[in-house]
Amino acid sequence: MDECVIRASNLAKWFGEGEARTMAVRDANFEVRYGEMLYIVGPSGSGKTTLLSMVSGILKPNGGQVTIEGRDLWAMHDDELADLRLRKIGFVFQDYHLFPRLTTLENVAIPLILKKVEWNEALRRSMEYLEIVGLKDRASLQPVKLSGGEQQRVAIARAIVGQPDILIFDEPTASLDGDTGRKIVEFVKTRILNEKRCIIIVTHDSRIYEYADTILRMEDGKITGVEKNNLHEK
Repeated sequence: MDECVIRASNLAKWFGEGEARTMAVRDANFEVRYGEMLYIVGPSGSGKTTLLSMVSGILKPNGGQVTIEGRDLWAMHDDELADLRLRKIGFVFQDYHLFPRLTTLENVAIPLILKKVEWNEALRRSMEYLEIVGLKDRASLQPVKLSGGEQQRVAIARAIVGQPDILIFDEPTASLDGDTGRKIVEFVKTRILNEKRCIIIVTHDSRIYEYADTILRMEDGKITGVEKNNLHEK
């Protein structure tokens, strides 16, 4: 499937002005297609998270353009942008961002509640997604009673419960041991990625590079290389 979901064109972002200006991202160009798992990799401070923030509607670029399914992301009004992010983009953050006083099930239900889904229906759907990530029997527990890998899977369930087209992971293995990290990414590749979804992962963990379809390498704010792993070959 060759349809382009995200297209970044000549993206630039800087912080500060005059002599104090620091270029975080310079002239970045890339595309992401449905069915693709794309990694953005590079050392700390290379611009990975800044680039990710611009293509996901969090941080406005100083130059260039981001389109999602042909729509100019940063030409949207604030309410349009918020609606698009709620409907189309799911986030899994490095530290999971789970609410400690809520149960696992209630944490997963949050995106549905924001979409004004009725409470009991939101819980029913959320239980289905907990089952997908293998945590149905942990539904009544609070996050503190879960392992790091289990918390990561709860965050994945919460990110996909609204059935987003775009799923974004920021350093998904940073808080996990090597074996657990590989299992999580393999699970995402085999169970979560499909022909109607694309996944972007920001990471510096070379242990999980084998699961990528495309790897964008960054250094000093620039994309320095693009590697393809026989994407969509049949």
